[in-house]
Amino acid sequence: MKPMIRIPVGIVFIALGLAGLVLPVLQGGLFLAIGAIILSVDIKFFAAVEDRISRRFPKIGRAVRRLKKRFPMLTG
Repeated sequence: MKPMIRIPVGIVFIALGLAGLVLPVLQGGLFLAIGAIILSVDIKFFAAVEDRISRRFPKIGRAVRRLKKRFPMLTG
């Protein structure tokens, strides 16, 4: 997926996640995580956050690696 598409999609997921933190219908954390994973390819801040979380919580790191392997369009 091209950065011209990937960045707006990631921002939409982040926005949905922020709305989900307030609205009881949406799963805010899930949308925030998806948006951060999508944006981690192009934005260094999200890559650093992903790296820190992966080191602190190895199970989450393995899940993120499996997700990126299964959906290679997320990695560029």
